Amino acid sequence: MLIEELRSKKIIVLGFGEEGKDNYLALRKLFPEQVLAVADRKRLDDFAVGEQKILKTDRKIRLHLGPDYLKALRDYEVIIKTPGIPSSALKPFLAKGSRVITQTEIFFANFQGKIIGVTGTKGKGTTSALIFNILQIAGFDTKLVGNIGQPVFQLLLRAKPNQIFVYELSSHQLQNLRFSPWVAVFLNIFPDHLEYYKNFQNYQKAKESITAHQSSNDFLIYNSDDKVVREIAQKSRVQKIAFNKKTTNQVLRIIQRKDIPLRGDFNLMNIAAAYLVAKILGVGESLIKKGIRSFRPLPHRLEFAGRYRGIEFYDDSMATVPQTTEVDIKALGPRLTTIMLGGSSKGEIDFSSLAMKVVQSHIKTVILFPDTGQAIWRAIERASKIRKKRPPQSFPALSMQEAIEIAYQQTNKGELCLLAPASASFSLFRDYKERGDLFKKYAQRLGQKK
Repeated sequence: MLIEELRSKKIIVLGFGEEGKDNYLALRKLFPEQVLAVADRKRLDDFAVGEQKILKTDRKIRLHLGPDYLKALRDYEVIIKTPGIPSSALKPFLAKGSRVITQTEIFFANFQGKIIGVTGTKGKGTTSALIFNILQIAGFDTKLVGNIGQPVFQLLLRAKPNQIFVYELSSHQLQNLRFSPWVAVFLNIFPDHLEYYKNFQNYQKAKESITAHQSSNDFLIYNSDDKVVREIAQKSRVQKIAFNKKTTNQVLRIIQRKDIPLRGDFNLMNIAAAYLVAKILGVGESLIKKGIRSFRPLPHRLEFAGRYRGIEFYDDSMATVPQTTEVDIKALGPRLTTIMLGGSSKGEIDFSSLAMKVVQSHIKTVILFPDTGQAIWRAIERASKIRKKRPPQSFPALSMQEAIEIAYQQTNKGELCLLAPASASFSLFRDYKERGDLFKKYAQRLGQKK
């Protein structure tokens, strides 16, 4: 939707988190005299002080807050939705002819420069940040935005046509999007967010939007080892460049493994994708190498959290699906003896493969968080019977402090403890960041006690 089309429309900003706040502030800059509305399930007193100040001081704002916030939607022509709110939840409350859009759609419709979009069930944050780092070092005027935590509407207002935006795109941002980026990177896909989508097919359909609207002048960089991604790529008419485990050798020709600041073979796939994007833009291999070597890994993605009492702690709070936890176990190797698993449910997720990896590993202690912890443990018990092996010992934990206390009791010097829950965070924690931060906090705090 073009910005000019928003003028004089009855607009409501749905959701007032980071992205919703960005939507509101951008609209207020564009249309200082226009009445704007904000709807959120929170009540006014539940917002942070700074957010309350914004909502209280604007004389041309209408607030629809609290449990019935969706009922207000029928009074508005344009609903700018936060991606995490399912479109299906809005349908009963929409007036005929109203339009539901996101800031991602606004950005794609209005930005005149190049967009590099990155998606995948896992790895998109690291790959996006790596592409950004390489392009910065190569001298491009570039921005890193999207699901990685940087909203784009206010940035759009001062964006220049010569800029390149590296946009991490979640399935929620891609759903129903009628635009695709100049360069699309599709890393992988496996079941996720099934509490949000009816089934895996709907989740896949949302992801497909990253290439569905590309033209013959665009590029699709895709993981040909992933069957579903490969099938999606086959339907696309764009310029296609495949990468896979074999092509990671291209990366290792320009940089030694010891100089790569990312652990695990799976990260070589992310690096290979970033390498191919850089090549499209004509970046030389010496600058690509510099960009890889100087990259600082993102927090909560198999992050080394410290060594305390002789035990190494690793934080992969972003491991919200079993497949990520599986590759973490492989990456950390035989010194990994303690693992923290479980969290809030993301629908019907199969933990059997993860359970088998746990049983076949050197893991001796499994610490389990609700709600999925028990389902994971049942899968581990079944895998143990199949392999005819004694299962590791298990301990329930209802807080991160309790989990770290158990880890110190059960883990020996020289061994590793990993937080990689294979589940979302919301049963006990606000989000994956809080979960990871508490892991690091208590590992350090309790590690200093004797």
